[in-house]
Amino acid sequence: MSPLLDKDHLKDFLEEKYRLYATPKFIEDDPIQIPHRYSRKEDIEIAGLLTSTLAWGTRKMIIYNIDRLLTKFGDSPYEFVLNYSIKDDFRFKGFVHRTFNENDCIQYIRVLNHIYSLDGGLEKTFALGYKNDLTAIGSINSFRQKFIDIGTPSHTLKHVPNVLNGSAAKRINMFLRWMVRPATEDVDFGIWKTIPTSALMMPLDTHSGRVARALGLLNRNQNDWKAVDELTTNLRVFDKEDPVKYDFALFGLGVYEKFGL
Repeated sequence: MSPLLDKDHLKDFLEEKYRLYATPKFIEDDPIQIPHRYSRKEDIEIAGLLTSTLAWGTRKMIIYNIDRLLTKFGDSPYEFVLNYSIKDDFRFKGFVHRTFNENDCIQYIRVLNHIYSLDGGLEKTFALGYKNDLTAIGSINSFRQKFIDIGTPSHTLKHVPNVLNGSAAKRINMFLRWMVRPATEDVDFGIWKTIPTSALMMPLDTHSGRVARALGLLNRNQNDWKAVDELTTNLRVFDKEDPVKYDFALFGLGVYEKFGL
């Protein structure tokens, strides 16, 4: 499987790096620290979704901007979303992170208000999609469909990955990892029980893609859904029940050890 290591040694290598990086220390510099500030399930979900949505750019800037955004929600993102009305829109005036602006913020809140008021919450939305075909594609597409159903403008819709069109959906796969994987390492939350860890897909980005290719885990050059599927399929050989745990290994190797450069 790898030009550097045979299958058994590659598994041992990945397990070693997973154990090295999947620790509470990981949280200190990572955007996942934001939802860790909450204890209520719904607050964690909403803070986690918004954090993952803004998770592109430097981690320092991501954390700074999501801090600015969630300050506008008060003590409970869930209570704010549930009680949202158009009179609250002024709070977000001038907010911007990369191409995500105040209008995108407001549209996300409107969709979340709909999801929590009428559809039973984020977990149910993703879980219903998963039950349709028992894949992450169905789960992610179910979430995106909520934006389409309430007439989301195209600018905001660009921030919601379209896996049916081949998007790698890095940030939403990361969000699902946060929600679904158990809190065994005190990093992920494990608050969603309706989607199994075996169904999760790798949050593929530049760093993890580079490391995966160097290790022979990924042959496809483009970071798209086909690459996500190829990488996750190869990682299931090592742990079919929890392949995405190796996200810690690939991330750590890429960001901290500059592996593959």
